[in-house]
Amino acid sequence: MLIDGSTRKVMPTSEAQKIADSRDLDLVIVQATAEPPVARIVDWGKAKFEQQKKAKESKKKQTIIQTKEVRMSPVIDSGDFETRKKASIKFLTAGNKVKLNLRFKGRMMAHQDVGREVLLRMANELSDYATVEAQPKLEGRQMFSLLVPKAEIIKKSQPNSKENHKEENSDAKDED
Repeated sequence: MLIDGSTRKVMPTSEAQKIADSRDLDLVIVQATAEPPVARIVDWGKAKFEQQKKAKESKKKQTIIQTKEVRMSPVIDSGDFETRKKASIKFLTAGNKVKLNLRFKGRMMAHQDVGREVLLRMANELSDYATVEAQPKLEGRQMFSLLVPKAEIIKKSQPNSKENHKEENSDAKDED
């Protein structure tokens, strides 16, 4: 089957190839499994270029989410805890996942409940910014938990969103 614009005709492949050659175009099989097979006369170079252009545009729009790791200890001091909390907030507002990693050393393994409380406390304090994807889990001498940023936090932090752009333009007008 040959599809040429809006014209649809059933013809042998050799005849369709002659038509394509006469127009200096390519005969491309669209659906080989159909009965009869479906083909289209197109400029293959141009079609391939358009396809690559669309793929490039869609790649620009996608966001890559990375997983950032924050290491802690079960006997973490309040100042260190706040520092780790601020780092986690920075990662979450940037749109990244945060893996809270707690390492047990020596006899600390006997007090896994203390480590679990530290991870739960951190998750609780970050509840405005993230949701818990993986509850605290022990693997060897490490306990970890995974936090995912909330959608509204990511939207606010995007620098090229339309809302932020409008706000920047209105601020610029006020300064003049």
